[in-house]
Amino acid sequence: MIKVYKVKIGEKVYEVEVESVKEINGTISTPAPTSSTPAPVASAPAGDSTKVEAPMQGLVVSVDVTVGANVKVGDTLLVLEAMKMENPIVSPVNGVIQSITVNKGDTVDGGTVVVTIA
Repeated sequence: MIKVYKVKIGEKVYEVEVESVKEINGTISTPAPTSSTPAPVASAPAGDSTKVEAPMQGLVVSVDVTVGANVKVGDTLLVLEAMKMENPIVSPVNGVIQSITVNKGDTVDGGTVVVTIA
C-alpha cells in the first residue's frame, strides 16, 4: 500500500510517496554514551598530510583559507557551486593548510585535490 504525504519546506510543498512494508518484530539499540566528555576530533598524524578532494564537478565560488592558516575540523575551506547550489567544502581534520590547488573561478572535476592539510 502506498501513502502520499505533503511535506512543506520553506515555501515549497513536495509530495512524497511512502510504501508500507511488513512489520518485523525486533529491537533497535544504540550504544550508551560512555561519558559526558566530547569525542576527540581527528587530526592528521605527524608527517602525514590529508588531501581534500572536490566531491563533485563544480565552480569554485570562493577560497576561504590561505596557505599556512590553521584549520579545525568543520572549518570552511572553500565553496563549490554545483547545480546552482553552493556547497561548503570543510576541513576533515585539524591542521595547517599546506597547499591550495584551485582559485576562485576555477572549474574542478569530482575527485580533484583542492587543498592539502598537514
